[in-house]
Amino acid sequence: MDRPHTILSCAMSIDGRIDDTSPERLRLSNEADFAEIDELRAGCDAILVGAGTLRADDPRLLVRSPVLRKRRRARGRTENLLKAVVTRSGDVDPGARLFSTGDAGAVVYTGGAGVATATRLLAGRPDTDPPAEVVDAGDPPTAEAILADLAQRGVSRLLVEGGGHIHTLFLTSGLADELRLAVAPFLVGEEDAPRFVMPGAYPYTPGSPMRLVEARALGEIAVLRYALDTVER
Repeated sequence: MDRPHTILSCAMSIDGRIDDTSPERLRLSNEADFAEIDELRAGCDAILVGAGTLRADDPRLLVRSPVLRKRRRARGRTENLLKAVVTRSGDVDPGARLFSTGDAGAVVYTGGAGVATATRLLAGRPDTDPPAEVVDAGDPPTAEAILADLAQRGVSRLLVEGGGHIHTLFLTSGLADELRLAVAPFLVGEEDAPRFVMPGAYPYTPGSPMRLVEARALGEIAVLRYALDTVER
């Protein structure tokens, strides 16, 4: 399968939670980690999140550093990455900052009735917004279909930033190449708090584990990087 090199990135608590249940977004990282993630983004062609992340955080998914944006321009690239959203229902907010910012446009991956729903919702966006396209990636959407479409768009490096359902989708598929975890030095301890991954049939088992290639401290944050090359593709 011709597909992009796929990097999963997540910040979580020691007990594997990516947020708490309060209305405010839980800070799980520090400025040094944010800067590293910004550089990681700048080295990729596309960035992907799930609809849950879109609704909860209203992210822009931009390259923050002017220096990094300038470097991308000097290499003949857009300042920012192509943005991708995965949704089963197609229920996306056309006014979300993801769709109104950046210079590379966005793709919504959905399937079934979600295709018509997302197409209808995005039809009324201002003409001044970057382009947004709806793609049928299966019902429910699959990692295989998403990666194949991105490859056709010339994407060679993809950064996946969650949330839990999306990390689960890519990890259970065995179609990710790297995993970067930033671990905050505390526990959330709430049963209903969002998790890094959901239960599933993962190919990374005690007999076929991920390969740890880096472990270091970034201030109070532990950064762990794994190569996911133990599975035959």
